[in-house]
Amino acid sequence: MDLILGYFGALIVGITLGLLGGGGSILTVPILVYLLALNPVTATAYSLFVVGTTSLVGSFRNLSKGMVDVKVAVVFAIPAFIAVYLTRRYLVPAIPEVILTLDNFILTKDLAIMLFFAIIMLLASISMIRGRKSDKQEKKTLTLNIPLIILEGTVVGILTGIVGAGGGFLIIPALVLFANLPMKRAVATSLAIIAAKSLIGFIGDVQNLEIDWTFLLTFTGISIIGIFIGIYLNKFINEKPLKKAFGWFVLLMGLYIIVKEMFL
Repeated sequence: MDLILGYFGALIVGITLGLLGGGGSILTVPILVYLLALNPVTATAYSLFVVGTTSLVGSFRNLSKGMVDVKVAVVFAIPAFIAVYLTRRYLVPAIPEVILTLDNFILTKDLAIMLFFAIIMLLASISMIRGRKSDKQEKKTLTLNIPLIILEGTVVGILTGIVGAGGGFLIIPALVLFANLPMKRAVATSLAIIAAKSLIGFIGDVQNLEIDWTFLLTFTGISIIGIFIGIYLNKFINEKPLKKAFGWFVLLMGLYIIVKEMFL
């Protein structure tokens, strides 16, 4: 029964990505941990593969429409995928199983990852609830602030490596501010960056973990089916109120994870 619910969750992840162009990946880790009982390290690894593969499908669609700024994507993605690979290959395995003991409180590796993931969920939810200001000026002069883009790419890569989520809520504002991209191109370019860094980060896990490829490919395949369903439904649904509602859902999920991990 839990496996069926997990696969249904994979479909919801894909539908959310298809409807909103992002956000669905942040559901992947809770589904894998709480419905399918995977440990957080394995769940974040699998999430990278699911996020990377589903984002890759969306990226091909955006590339065919000329929406991806390849130059900006490369400048951002190189430090991001180096950081995410090193994080998954060396940093995550190096975290001790027991990080801190204080009286009756024990901060384990799994607990730390889930609490950090919950914080990322809260930040992402705030971004979705507040929404993005529409970009009226579609034609902008491309000016790359390369040092800040490299710094942002590195930070996003480390965060992605730890929590296994795409980090679109961090990437898109960076592309608008530091690369002066119009919003639509920033969203499309972000998806390509997420695909590259997530899949390369997953390579670091292949060297450290035993991967259940049958389960992972099935979960990912169902998620990809969900993307196409979401893209179709997007023609009939207003994205803005849906994104705000999803933001509130993610906020509640983040709070639930904190309460569950700390007190239940």
